[in-house]
Amino acid sequence: MSQSEQTLPLVVLTNPIHPDGTALLAAHARVVTAPDTRAETLRDLAAEAAGLIVRAQLPDDILDHAPKLRGIVRHGVGLDFVNLPAATARRVPVANLPGSNTGAVSEYVFSALLHLRRGLAGLDARMRDAGWLAAKTGANDLMEIGGGTLGILGLGEIGRQVAETGSRGFGMRVLGHSRTPKSFGGLVEAVDLHTLFAESDAVVVACPLTPETRGLIDAGLIGRMRPNAVLINVARGPIVDGEALAAALNACTIAGAALDVFALQPLPPDHPLFACPNLLLTPHVAGTTGTSLRRMGVGAAQEMLRILRGERPLNLVNPEVFAGP
Repeated sequence: MSQSEQTLPLVVLTNPIHPDGTALLAAHARVVTAPDTRAETLRDLAAEAAGLIVRAQLPDDILDHAPKLRGIVRHGVGLDFVNLPAATARRVPVANLPGSNTGAVSEYVFSALLHLRRGLAGLDARMRDAGWLAAKTGANDLMEIGGGTLGILGLGEIGRQVAETGSRGFGMRVLGHSRTPKSFGGLVEAVDLHTLFAESDAVVVACPLTPETRGLIDAGLIGRMRPNAVLINVARGPIVDGEALAAALNACTIAGAALDVFALQPLPPDHPLFACPNLLLTPHVAGTTGTSLRRMGVGAAQEMLRILRGERPLNLVNPEVFAGP
């Protein structure tokens, strides 16, 4: 390493980011990608880091091992990967990228909902295996999503986009529940949790993981769902009681579910969820497309460079760090 390179600030990536983002950083900083996301690895790398770009869970004590840290940027939106109170206490700015994957997650929601309702993959397989007539009659009991009721838990950027697509794209009635009731100009009808689960044909989980939302969707709420209703989780796995959901699917008391996130990730290959009927499983990719990854990679790099220049990041989530002494 040349002497000039040694004088550049070190930015540690917990995981690779889009090459355009890496190139943007590399013009102004030394960039190191962690070889793995084990706590001890991240602690070791943080020792010399001026900045962290985060795509994986940070150890809660990471700041105890990062004396030179000047800022943290979340490659995405959710902040549960970062010990925000600790960062604020040490006056370390934390930024995220709201809206960076909103479109991708919203598209995933409706892809999953159409998969559950129209079952095109199943019809394709049946046509190939059993023939035209068997596949054709298999569509007789499928349901349309247009005109149904869409319930959204969490009305942030993603919740709003899902509401707009459901209402304006499919003519759905939209119910919503969030910490701060929102209607978005009459687009969403604010309701309590029990009403949301009892009256929705499809429930979309899009709220952040907090102590209050951990385990929130339990057997009681799932038991309020209609027999033809489906559940889609694009938020965080621990919000939904996996055992209660599996029991409902196995008993056919709800029509189906789609899970992109899980309490344990990666999901072990022998996990009981794999045996559940009418369950779509994907490996935490709702917000992942080539388009969104570039947007997040470049956006994270730009925010980190602002921090390294001593500027206030555009999407600062702990503004207290820029307050007076």
